[in-house]
Amino acid sequence: MSAASGGNRKKVTTHRLSEMKLRGEKISMLTAYDFTMARIVDMAGVDVILVGDSASNVMAGNETTLPITLDQMIYHGSSVVKAVNMALVVVDMPFGSYQGNSKEALSSAIRIMKETHADAVKLEGGREIIESVERILSAGIPVMGHLGLMPQSIHKFGTYTVRAKDTSEADKLIEDARLLERVGCFAIVLEKIPSQLAKRVAEEVNIPIIGIGAGGGVDGQVLVLHDMLGITHEFSPRFLRRYHNLFAEMKGAVESYVTDVKSGDFPNEKESY
Repeated sequence: MSAASGGNRKKVTTHRLSEMKLRGEKISMLTAYDFTMARIVDMAGVDVILVGDSASNVMAGNETTLPITLDQMIYHGSSVVKAVNMALVVVDMPFGSYQGNSKEALSSAIRIMKETHADAVKLEGGREIIESVERILSAGIPVMGHLGLMPQSIHKFGTYTVRAKDTSEADKLIEDARLLERVGCFAIVLEKIPSQLAKRVAEEVNIPIIGIGAGGGVDGQVLVLHDMLGITHEFSPRFLRRYHNLFAEMKGAVESYVTDVKSGDFPNEKESY
């Protein structure tokens, strides 16, 4: 672990997240994929760090989350965990590592836990993956669910538009949330669904509900770090609040460096030995 100071904070656990929901204390969650950024996020006081399969997009440049492998997720997960003292670290199980084969799902989850030292794993889906969820939970591995828009199923849905707007899909989402709670998931992410539906789910289940594009009536929020910091600038969904414009600042800094090198201004006499 790094020497990052946690002050008076206590290590966040799945039990603490349940207590936060009971107290009505909102849960903050952000993604991180590497040691340096994870250390900043942890020191800033974020409750949960998600090593998201969104690394496929923001770190590797893929159009979807589908190409990222289990080995790559383990690499990112282990890098993040080394930086973190206080946050709960959750690692996304990548596409193909748990769907359709619960034994393979357990093997994948065990590899993630043993090789990254993370606190939990996250899976997308409800009833269709419940056998994998139960098998992973049976090994004592905490599981976070994910419902609503599920990026690993993008080719099934064919679009990134808001999910569960019709009654049948909304009813299934509620049933899936209850099922995930019943089998033992400690929390669920709801992505890009109507805010009233998300609020209803948060009220009807006892485990924390973390939203992304799901309104303010849930128990916490998650964003992709690079989107929130404005490092990425092409992606601008309604739910995204940019807290900085690091794209412009970083580009400007690099341009200044290039100018200084070209002009001979860098390095100057004080910067030389």
